Amino acid sequence: MTITLIADALVGCLLVATIITCFVLSKRIERLKADESAMRQTIGALISATDTAERAIAGLKLTLGDCDRTLGERLRTAERYAADLAQQIEVGQGVMERIGQIVSAASMVAAKPAPEPEKPVLSRMASAADAAAAIRARAARRLEGQAA
Repeated sequence: MTITLIADALVGCLLVATIITCFVLSKRIERLKADESAMRQTIGALISATDTAERAIAGLKLTLGDCDRTLGERLRTAERYAADLAQQIEVGQGVMERIGQIVSAASMVAAKPAPEPEKPVLSRMASAADAAAAIRARAARRLEGQAA
């Protein structure tokens, strides 16, 4: 009887240990299920955020394409304007050279003494020649400044 009593006590202790272990494992399983639910919610939120980010990236790509086209058009327009300006500067330089020749010719004419005492005419011519020379010098300085 002592052996059966010891065996029964041992079986009882093992049953109590098994019940405690099952209880602990049950609590762990409940926590894992709660964590699983939270993980599912987190994964759902991540998927939603990823979809939103992908749509935003697609929108940004479209905007970038529009910006690229607009910038290209503006660059082509600027190149046309630069070519037009270069052509106008060349034409302006030619005009300035012709004005310089006219001024040189006018100053030679003004340098010759006129037999008639028409001073108002000569002074007008001289002032016109001086004004043209001043304009030519100013334009030459401006062109030199732009070239630099």
